[in-house]
Amino acid sequence: MRKNRSSLTAAGIAIARAVESEKPADERICYDSYARQFVPGWMYLLIGFFIKSGYAEMRGPGVNGFLVARERYIDDVLQNFLDEGLHQLVILGAGYDSRAYRFDFPEGVKIFEVDHPDTQADKLEKVRSIFGKIPEHVTYVSVDFNTQHLSERLLSSGYDPSLLTLFIWQGVTMYLTPEGVDATLAFVTKNSTVGSAIIFDYVYQAVLDGIQQQSEISNMRRYRFMSGEELTFGIPESTVGKFLRARGFQQVKNATKEELKAAYFIGKKAGRAVIGGYGIVIGWV
Repeated sequence: MRKNRSSLTAAGIAIARAVESEKPADERICYDSYARQFVPGWMYLLIGFFIKSGYAEMRGPGVNGFLVARERYIDDVLQNFLDEGLHQLVILGAGYDSRAYRFDFPEGVKIFEVDHPDTQADKLEKVRSIFGKIPEHVTYVSVDFNTQHLSERLLSSGYDPSLLTLFIWQGVTMYLTPEGVDATLAFVTKNSTVGSAIIFDYVYQAVLDGIQQQSEISNMRRYRFMSGEELTFGIPESTVGKFLRARGFQQVKNATKEELKAAYFIGKKAGRAVIGGYGIVIGWV
């Protein structure tokens, strides 16, 4: 089977989670017991060395801090929704996301992982290797966000618009066209019950345009021939509330670098950097 190049990006994020998860409980930001199993051993040793040695931090100060804080923040939001009676979870552009396997879901909660066909096929190989079979509690839906309609694929796979739903859209929007982003957000507002929400991260437009220079953006563009992913979408800083309300969302909560730092980087973690130029937002229907 041809390996999809975008799985390289998914592997890099999984390695960041895995390295963080190896730290003592009072030194780590997030924890994912499955992350290391989603990547080849040689890749973990190579990229893990760059992270542990401090080289990755030197090349992109605060990038790893944002990645692990993003993981933790979305984990906390998911747990809050579960505590409040979540009935349905949709993970868009799932990559090597392991939330469907490491959270304690009440019986009856419907879980969907949505991703590009090639990336999802690769993910399923890894899932079979880890668990010995494909878990029955997860429905896998293949879709290309830029060329296919999410409504057609998800609704035909058993998604129920009447259930309280959380959509997780992590590390995806910056690689889509504006039309692809709008189409996905429109599906959420038109096919979700009141109280449902979507959480996603995004890059500031000034960073995407190069007005605000950040080394990790330059590196991502320099090596896009390896990942096959090009940065294409951003939202101007401090405008995401207006952006989502214009698309039908009733309530918006945005998390900035400063809020992530205050929430998670305390005690032994206080000295770690978190890069700016990105936000994480929740929009409620």
